[in-house]
Amino acid sequence: MKNIRKLFAIFVALGSVTLTVAQPNTTLSLEKTNEQVTDLNGMRWRFKMMLPGEGVKKGLHKLPAEDIETLVWNNAKVPGDVYTDLWKAGVIDDPHFGRNSVKAQWVQQYEWWYALQFSVTEGVENQVVDIVFESVDYGCEVWLNGHYLGKHEGVFSRFSFNVNEYLRIHKWDFLKGRNMLVVKLDTPPQVNAFVAGKKTPWFGDYWRDITPIGIVGPVKMVRTGKVRFTDVYAHTKLNKNGSADVNMELTVENTTSQAKEITFEGSLNGKNFKMNEMRFDFKKTIAPGVHKLSQNVHIKDPKLWWPWDLGDQNLYQSKISIKDGNANQDVKETTFGIREVTSKWNPGFKKDVDVTFPRSTYINGKFHFIRSACWGGPPNIFVGRTEKSDYKELIRLAKEMNMNNIRIFGWHPPEVPEFYQYCDEMGMTVWQDIIPLGTGNIPSDEKNLVKIFNEGVKVVVDRRNHPSLIMMEGGEEMMFRTRDPKFGRDFLERLGDSLKAHVDLPYVPDSPMTDPVGQAAGFKPKEAIHALRYFYDMGEWLHEDWLQTKADGFPIVPEFAITSVPSVESLKKFIPENEMWPPGLSWGHHWADLTRLRMQNWDVFGSEMKGSLEEFVNATQDAQGIIFQNGIEHFRRDKPSLSGIALCHYITYGPDMKWGIVDNYRKPKNSYYFVQKAYQPLLVNFEFTKRRWSNNEAFKGNIWIINDFYKSYKDCKVKFEVKDDSGNIVLNKNFAVNAIDENSAKSFFAIDEKVLKTVKSKFFVNLELTDKGGNVISKNDYFFLIGDQAAASKRFKEWKQERLDLENKNGGYGSYYHYFKELDSDNTIRYESGIQTPKAKGF
Repeated sequence: MKNIRKLFAIFVALGSVTLTVAQPNTTLSLEKTNEQVTDLNGMRWRFKMMLPGEGVKKGLHKLPAEDIETLVWNNAKVPGDVYTDLWKAGVIDDPHFGRNSVKAQWVQQYEWWYALQFSVTEGVENQVVDIVFESVDYGCEVWLNGHYLGKHEGVFSRFSFNVNEYLRIHKWDFLKGRNMLVVKLDTPPQVNAFVAGKKTPWFGDYWRDITPIGIVGPVKMVRTGKVRFTDVYAHTKLNKNGSADVNMELTVENTTSQAKEITFEGSLNGKNFKMNEMRFDFKKTIAPGVHKLSQNVHIKDPKLWWPWDLGDQNLYQSKISIKDGNANQDVKETTFGIREVTSKWNPGFKKDVDVTFPRSTYINGKFHFIRSACWGGPPNIFVGRTEKSDYKELIRLAKEMNMNNIRIFGWHPPEVPEFYQYCDEMGMTVWQDIIPLGTGNIPSDEKNLVKIFNEGVKVVVDRRNHPSLIMMEGGEEMMFRTRDPKFGRDFLERLGDSLKAHVDLPYVPDSPMTDPVGQAAGFKPKEAIHALRYFYDMGEWLHEDWLQTKADGFPIVPEFAITSVPSVESLKKFIPENEMWPPGLSWGHHWADLTRLRMQNWDVFGSEMKGSLEEFVNATQDAQGIIFQNGIEHFRRDKPSLSGIALCHYITYGPDMKWGIVDNYRKPKNSYYFVQKAYQPLLVNFEFTKRRWSNNEAFKGNIWIINDFYKSYKDCKVKFEVKDDSGNIVLNKNFAVNAIDENSAKSFFAIDEKVLKTVKSKFFVNLELTDKGGNVISKNDYFFLIGDQAAASKRFKEWKQERLDLENKNGGYGSYYHYFKELDSDNTIRYESGIQTPKAKGF
C-alpha cells in the first residue's frame, strides 16, 4: 500500500507541474529592471447581480469593450469580496453589525458579474501574455472582449489564461486599445463536504451561515518571453561540515514548437545581510513543453535562518534569468532562508504504542519548543475589509506576546504571501494545515480526491520557499467526523505523500486523533490533545482540576481554547446600543456563550462579575488570560516530553465573543498580557494544585524555571512574595539559583508556609528572577481565593447540569435562544412586537 501511495504521489506531482501556470513575476535583467506586469487590481472594477444562469442569456459576457455601460454598475474592489462591495454600495447593511448577516443570506443565491476595462498600448510580439488570477472564491468563468477564456473552481490555486490573440492593442487610439475583462462568480457552494480542501469552511462556533464569495486574490496581466519560468524552488540542505547546498530547482516552459538553446544566468545575495555576490551560468537545450532543471550552489559558510528566540532571520535572494541569445526571456527573483527542519520522538512516549508520529521539532539541530496559537484568520472573513498592514501588525503583536509560532489550522485558509514574508522577517515559524479540511466527509471518488491532492500540492509549492514554514498537517479534527475511519486515514496519508514529494518537511495527518474514530483508524491513544473539554464541558471541573486530571500525558497540544468578550470600545462597533447591556440578542448571534462566560468568571474570581458592562467584559478577558496562563505553565513544565502548545485562537475572522486573544479590530484583550507572561522564553513560575485555600492551612507549591533559550544562566536569585488583600506582605523569601541550564524545565524550590490567617478573600503571589548582575530577567504573578475547593467543585457540577438542561431543551449548543425568555421553549414572555428588546437571563 505504501508503494502505491508513493506512485500516486508521483502522479499527482507530475500533474501539478504540467498544470502550473506562469507566476505573476516581473521580467528583469540581472542588471536592470524592465516592468512586465500590469496590475489589474484596485477600485477600477464594477459589478452587478444576476439570477443564476441569466447573465449569459442577457449577454453580459459580450459587453462591448469600447462602451461605458459598466459605469452605472456598482463599484468594486479587487482583491475583495461581494459582501464588502455591496455594503460600500449601500445595498446591504454592515454584515458584521448586530444580526445583519442574517439579512444578507440572499447574496449567496445569486451569481455576481465583475467587469474591468483597461487599455493596452504595447504590442505582444515574441511575448506570451497571460491574465493571472491568484485566488477566486469559489467558482468562476472568464471572458476577454467577448472571448471565452475558461472556468476554474477552488479558492487556493492560482490559474491563468493566455490572451495573446484576444487583446485589443493600439498605441494611440483609445477605443481600439480598449479591453473588457468580465468575470462571472458562480453562486457559492452550500455543502462544505462537497468542496472540502478547496474552499474555507464557512461554519464553526464563531460564524453564522453566510458563505464568502469574491475575487479574493490579486489579478495581473503578465508578459514573458516564449521561454519562461513557472516555478523556482530553492531547496536547501545543511551538511555535516557546516556548509550548505542550495539546489535551485527550476521549472521552465518552452511555449514554442521548436527546441531552444537557452542560457541561464543566476546570482545569489544576502537580502537582509551583506555577502559577496555569488554568480553562476549554464546552457541547456529546452524542448517544447514544461521541464524541470536544477543548479546546485555550494555555500561554504552559510548564514542560517532561525526562529526569533533561537537566532537571526538571515534571508537570501536569488535572481535567475532566461536568455535566448541576447534576448532576455524571463527573470525570477526568489527570497528564501537556509534552515533544516527535522522531527524527533518525544521522550517518554513509545513509538506505535503511545504515538504514531514524532512531535518534537528541531530547527538546525536545536529543539524548537512551540509557543503558538491558532491563527484564526484571515484578519477578516470579508477580505475586502483587510489591508496588508493588518498582517504586519498582527504578526508583530504575536511576536511581542512571546509566540514563536503561528498555527494555521484546518478551519482556515492558507494565507497570503505577505503573511509568510512577515513571518520570515520576524522569525515566526508556521505550523500549517496545508488546506482546510475541517470535515471528514469528503468525496470518495478518485477524480475528486485527485483535485483535493492537487490543490494541496499547489498550496505547498507556492509557499515552500518560506523558511518560516516548518510543519505540515493534513486535517483538523477530521477524524471526528469521518464516517469511514480507514478511508479517512488512507486519504490523509496519501495527501501527505503528495505534499512530501514537493517539500522536505515533517507531516502529521490530523489532530488530535485520540477520539474513538481516530482510534478505530489505528492511531494511538496519546497522539495529541485538543484541550477544549474544560470549555465544552463547563462545570465538570474547576480549571486547575481539569488540567491535572484530563490534560496530562500528551506530546503536543494543537488546541487549547477559552473564550472572552472584546472590549467595550470594540463592542460598540458591532453591537447595537439598545442591546449592549444587559446582553441582547446580538450577543448571542456573535457567539457569546453567556452561561459559560458567567461560569468561567465564577471559577476564576468566585463571582460572576456582573456589576456593570465594563466589569463583566474585563472579567471575561482576565478569566481567559488566567486560565490560559495556568494551562500554558502547566503544559510547559512537561517539557521536553511535551513539545508545543497552540492556543485557540489568536484572532478570529469576524467580531465575536469567542476565542480570540486579539479582537477583530486588532485590539489586544487583557488575556493577551497574561499569555505574554506565560510565554516568556525564560519563565519563573509557580506550580500549585488548587486556587481556593482555607485560612487555616499551609499554602503549598513549587517554584519552577523554564528556559527555552539556548543560553545558560548562573548565580541568579528568585524573590517570592505573598500579599494579602489589604496589600500587606505576609511572606517574603529569596532563593539562590546556582545555574539555569539552557533548554530546560526544572523545579527548584518548595513552598509550604502558614501565612493565610489574615487574608479575607483573596491573596497575591509575585515572583521575580534576577541574574547575577541584579537585572530582572523574568517576572510573574498570580492571585488565589480563600474558599472551599471541594464545595466550589460541587457547586460547579450542579451548575453544569443546569446549563445542560437549558441548552438541551432549547436547541442545544450553537443556539442562543435559550439565553432569552422571549425565545426559549418555556416562552415565559411572549415575543410578539418589533419594539421588544430581549435581554439575557441571569444579568
